[in-house]
Amino acid sequence: MTTTLITGKGGTPHITSGDMGAMQAGIIGNGSYLLQGSDGTFPTVTMQDANHALIPVLNLVVEGRYARVTEAETATIESGMSGRNRNDLVCLKYTRNGQNIETAAIAVLKGTPNTGTAADPTVPSGSIHSASGTVWIPIARIPISGITPGTPVMLIKQLPPMSKLWDSVTQTLITCQYGKVTGVKAGNVVQILVEWKSAATASWDTGNFGVLPAGWRPLITTRWAYSGRDGSSQRDFTILPDGKFTYRNLGGSQNGEGFITSASYITA
Repeated sequence: MTTTLITGKGGTPHITSGDMGAMQAGIIGNGSYLLQGSDGTFPTVTMQDANHALIPVLNLVVEGRYARVTEAETATIESGMSGRNRNDLVCLKYTRNGQNIETAAIAVLKGTPNTGTAADPTVPSGSIHSASGTVWIPIARIPISGITPGTPVMLIKQLPPMSKLWDSVTQTLITCQYGKVTGVKAGNVVQILVEWKSAATASWDTGNFGVLPAGWRPLITTRWAYSGRDGSSQRDFTILPDGKFTYRNLGGSQNGEGFITSASYITA
């Protein structure tokens, strides 16, 4: 039988690390990723002293396997040589033994010293997906010039949380019989698009789009002008910090047909 209900009750233990790894890799990606920390930032490796790299608390997903450095630890960096340059790699070393017991630990791949530009050491081939016994996942590069180690360079890809991905997806903010307002968001920068089916026509008349939801409201009052190509669609738009979104005709009577406009601003 090759079809299994992985997360269903089977009566006997049947969920393996391979099952969960395949699911997580399918959702997150097949590569290796650094997750955001609880403080909302991505942690970095630093040098504690000339011979020790400090690895902070890390949350990693490597080829579907979730690994954690639960407490800060150090990795030993061998002393450099005067007049020589070297790159070392701080890695997560994954191992699988003959009984399919899997472990992970921080380890260092030492580079080869030379008098020219330092090169990273060759990372041994291996893949968790292919059931390799050992897999090296580079986390950071330690550049060493002479006897002096430089600032570590993070190599592992950062994976933003789903909340950031959700921000980047177009969302409908206001909708009614007259049209809709949609938007995209990156951090505290918003871009909105207004697609309206009709407009007020009287001189200096006003129209009301509605109220933008919390998180999409501008830091300060935001205004911009609009002028249609027919010469009779002059109006300006205003979004208040409380989210109220309106427009006002400028001058004489205006075209009552639909219009499209967009704006970008910083949210509160």
